[in-house]
Amino acid sequence: MNLGTSEILLICLVVVLLFGTRKIPELFSGLGTGIRNFKKALNEDPDEAKRKELAALPPKEKESL
Repeated sequence: MNLGTSEILLICLVVVLLFGTRKIPELFSGLGTGIRNFKKALNEDPDEAKRKELAALPPKEKESL
């Protein structure tokens, strides 16, 4: 599927009409953050990820006997 210049311009015009010029930077910023987090998760050790999740959880309250 080859996109020419006119097709790309049409897609950009539709995006601007749908989201407005003020919302587009926010959308791309969120997209960039999501891509960075995804790449970071791919490179992270699974055991290390579990340790981070457990460390982020609040400690359980000790029950009194």
